[in-house]
Amino acid sequence: MDPAKKIRQILKQYRVDSGKGFRLADYSPDDTGGLDADFKPEAQQLLEQQTQQLAELQDKLYAQDRWALLLIFQAMDAAGKDGTIKHVMSGVNPQGCQVSSFKAPSAEELDHDYLWRTSCRLPQRGNIGIFNRSYYEEVLVVRVHNELLRKERIPDELVTKKFWEHRFEDITAFERYITRNGIVVRKFFLHLSREEQRTRFLKRLEEPEKNWKFSAADVAERQFWNDYQSAYEDMIRNTATEYAPWFVVPANRKWFTRLAVSAVIVDALKEMNLAYPKVDSATQQELMKAKAKLEAEGKQKR
Repeated sequence: MDPAKKIRQILKQYRVDSGKGFRLADYSPDDTGGLDADFKPEAQQLLEQQTQQLAELQDKLYAQDRWALLLIFQAMDAAGKDGTIKHVMSGVNPQGCQVSSFKAPSAEELDHDYLWRTSCRLPQRGNIGIFNRSYYEEVLVVRVHNELLRKERIPDELVTKKFWEHRFEDITAFERYITRNGIVVRKFFLHLSREEQRTRFLKRLEEPEKNWKFSAADVAERQFWNDYQSAYEDMIRNTATEYAPWFVVPANRKWFTRLAVSAVIVDALKEMNLAYPKVDSATQQELMKAKAKLEAEGKQKR
């Protein structure tokens, strides 16, 4: 089987269109879809091909100016969000691609609804928007650390037993709304194991040039590992839809993570049936006149 087709076949097992019966335990962070380490060099070549293909598709997306693509990345610390975005999107034109990273909300952002700051960063038509973390933090870190919810100053009578259920409903409604307006949504959960996170943290500490990536708070958050896994599972179970699917991508092997994410993005762009705009006959005639004029100027200078 052609390697590209093989990867796309593998990806089907990581796509979650419906959260019914979803269990995070059914997905292994070590999984590589049956591809062993010997496939790694071929994976690198395939990634380069897909990067080129992505660049060509993005150029058509920008020229057509009809669709937009929103890519959402969620993961535990050290899962490789930054590296995946860097490698997969290395060939695209920066003019048509924007990356937004969402950390702790500012005072201004806390004075608005929780979707406000991300809504302002949605990609415009013809563009690819990347959310490095997103509004999903509101059902992850805010859920694990309930004290953060108090900072949002939501009226007490609205914080009911169905509070998280309501947030899931609002998020899926929001994603339905933007897809109906031409923004295609693809969501990635980079699934990292606790042991692999520990190994990567140690590497950041042992290599001076990587010290800047480390924060003592990262280690402190590890005590909430199980709480986060439960929150992620509930998030995917309640927000996976056909129009905005989740991809639970194994993240213990970076080469496989990047290859899988790249393939998903290329497929999403292909589904848009992108093409360069065609000019009508009247415009074509104007172009021919402009061409003739430029050619005539060239002859006059000889």
